[in-house]
Amino acid sequence: MSRRVARVSEALQEAVAGLVQREIKDPRVGMVTITRVSVSPDLRHARVYFSRLGTPEERQRSLEGLRSAAGFVRGQVARRLQLRVAPEIRFELDENIEYAAHMAKLLDEVGGDDDPGADGEDAG
Repeated sequence: MSRRVARVSEALQEAVAGLVQREIKDPRVGMVTITRVSVSPDLRHARVYFSRLGTPEERQRSLEGLRSAAGFVRGQVARRLQLRVAPEIRFELDENIEYAAHMAKLLDEVGGDDDPGADGEDAG
């Protein structure tokens, strides 16, 4: 990834996070976190990944709300970052966060109680 693409990705992430937090009023969006942004080498397309805690239905509603606000976000990003051509923005649910939380839960369940004195036997 070129330094320019990396810089634009970083700036986009900051700008989109601010817009989502303060300016998008769609109640479907809820409390989302922008986790990363992937920009194409020609800077014309950007995938904005987000996470949201909650049920699959809540996450789907957030995705729908964000996708409906994509045009607004694109216009605001163009103004704020002073880009000649604002990238087309596509919101995607970041499944990595959910997967990591699921794996951590499974590991906790498998690990059980690691306290050596918990089995009721006295060590002394």
